Amino acid sequence: MPKKERKRLQVVISEEQDALLTKTAYELSSPERLISKSEVVRLAIEKIAKELGEGEQLDEYRALLEEEDVKDD
Repeated sequence: MPKKERKRLQVVISEEQDALLTKTAYELSSPERLISKSEVVRLAIEKIAKELGEGEQLDEYRALLEEEDVKDD
């Protein structure tokens, strides 16, 4: 997928979420290619959108989002 220049979203994430991003990027990286946290986020967006489009895991995602709402309060 070609990259389009877009204004970056400024999303506040927790230290735990940042650590998960870092860990995931590290695990996906290889000696030949480093994967950035931004690439991990783009991959996650595509994966979630695809699963939602196929009607998969809707309830799981809704439950996760409801948990996040409770944590944010």
